[in-house]
Amino acid sequence: MKAVIYARFSSEKQNEASIEGQLRECMDYANFNSIDVIGNYIDRAQSAKTDHRPEFQKMIKDSYKHAFDCIIVWKLDRFARNRYDSAYYKNVLKKNGVRVISAKESISQGADGILLESILEGYAEYYSAELSEKVKRGMTENALKAKSNGVRPPFGYYVDDTDHYQIDETISPIIKEIFNLYVDGVKITEIAARLKERGVKNRGYELNYNAIFRILTNRKYIGEYKFGETVIPNAIPAIIDEQTFNAVQQRMARNKKAPARHRSEDDYLLTTKLFCGKCGAMMTGEIGTSKTSKQYRYYKCNRAKKKACDKKTVKKEWMEEIVLDEIKDLLANDDIISELADRIYELQMQEDNAATSIQAQLTGVETKLNNLVEAITQGIYSSATKKALDELEERKRNLEIELFEAQMRNPVLTKEQILFALYNFRKIDISTQEGKQRLIDGFVNSIYLYDDHFVVTYNYKGQSKTVSFEELNSSPLTSKGSPNANKSEHSCSGLFFM
Repeated sequence: MKAVIYARFSSEKQNEASIEGQLRECMDYANFNSIDVIGNYIDRAQSAKTDHRPEFQKMIKDSYKHAFDCIIVWKLDRFARNRYDSAYYKNVLKKNGVRVISAKESISQGADGILLESILEGYAEYYSAELSEKVKRGMTENALKAKSNGVRPPFGYYVDDTDHYQIDETISPIIKEIFNLYVDGVKITEIAARLKERGVKNRGYELNYNAIFRILTNRKYIGEYKFGETVIPNAIPAIIDEQTFNAVQQRMARNKKAPARHRSEDDYLLTTKLFCGKCGAMMTGEIGTSKTSKQYRYYKCNRAKKKACDKKTVKKEWMEEIVLDEIKDLLANDDIISELADRIYELQMQEDNAATSIQAQLTGVETKLNNLVEAITQGIYSSATKKALDELEERKRNLEIELFEAQMRNPVLTKEQILFALYNFRKIDISTQEGKQRLIDGFVNSIYLYDDHFVVTYNYKGQSKTVSFEELNSSPLTSKGSPNANKSEHSCSGLFFM
């Protein structure tokens, strides 16, 4: 398993020593669990109460490259400013096959909050769709005028006072050089190395492979503006001619590498949830092959892989099905569902609601608009009135977008909505990997596996349940495999493998 570490300290209370401490403890956790750390993302003097954390945002973007499987943080409060943002970003990461792990919190503080995040994921999808429509309505006019729409301009451009793109004459020669070098056969890695030697940076960051790749594929450099399905040629000043741009795309097509790896259908659902009861290390998935070339899948203690623990392995399918059955038993209890809804509702009421402030501003703008329209109907109209009307309408559009963004990040759900979402967990299709994963992520905090039992801790008041294998032997679950099941070659039919 490959991981990156994310660390952050705020300027008010912490310093560089805090970063070093976070990194050390995260690295200790990784070493103990045999996790390969391939890099760090560090935000210095940054509060989690803002999204403007450059390294955090870079980490989220890098997750799309599928280079790492998990993110290790010292504590979960290092990750996001509130549970709503946490739900949003974890949902993005989950779609990219990346999980977030806390090095110091084996049982997450406020376990109910994890379940709230799971519920919010569904509502985030709804708000995202609504926001998309709002953004389209509010930005289409700007798009047709080829305005920036608040998007950061590509390297080599700047946005003027009228929100239009203009060429940065100090940077554009570098853009041309990048395109020409690539057309001449120079590799992207070599281009990056040459620019690094000269100290070329974009907003303080070196132009690495990915940055140069984005430059070489960005059609804005030939003057093309795109918003949604709207494409406007020659809408902004071009830095690169179409012939050069097309030559670059043709070379890229010839050199196209194999696509990034996709998540396997045989994903190990309990990754980052299942721990060794003997030594406490994480248990991760492995595949074994018998003499007849038959594959079998199991979970193995990461320290056992290094001969530092004698914990036996456990069959993947058996363990996952037992855990899913435990979750289904919990969901079948109406009293537990009702109590969960009460706790989650109280929990979200403790959060600050940014939408309230934006709604107040929007109401004020709408009042001014109504007053202005009333004045116009009474014959008070001039160029100044028209300008004021246009400015207020644009302000209203922007506030509507901000409001939907706030509602997406920080929705306030009614008790009925929460109950509805919890009951819908019963309807999740567990014949799919996605359905199984959603149930496990939403309800299971951790599982500690021993030789004769396991302890599952839920995201429900941090409550734990001990399940003995002796009990399972006297239940219908024995058909799924048990410690006493008959062993076939490599002992792959039983619960444990030696």
